[in-house]
Amino acid sequence: MIGYVTLGTNDLEKAAAFYDALLGELGASRMMEAETFIAWGTGPGSPAVSVIKPQDGNPATVGNGVMVALAVDSTEKVDQIHAKALELGAADEGAPGERGPGFYAAYFRDLDGNKLNAFHYGTASSED
Repeated sequence: MIGYVTLGTNDLEKAAAFYDALLGELGASRMMEAETFIAWGTGPGSPAVSVIKPQDGNPATVGNGVMVALAVDSTEKVDQIHAKALELGAADEGAPGERGPGFYAAYFRDLDGNKLNAFHYGTASSED
């Protein structure tokens, strides 16, 4: 149902490097790019994540209560994405762990303060 999510940034170059590395862990690459906008996806018709410098010229700010959730295929991948985000300079918002029966997630904030998580819903790993 979700086509894409756009997050504001005040430093497109730093955001691009962060998301190139982070989303590359999920097999995503840049699929659209303009002077103030970059989008990543895994292929045509797949959901995408993008960053943009706000069109109104005002600074990008973080939406309170807004979060982007990245679905992955195993708890190990949740751990990997969380570790990669922190390695890239993200702030920890919740270490990997079970948040409810069958729901395993980890939370972090990107370089602009946008909140994201990586989650796996189901069995402990993709091999179970």
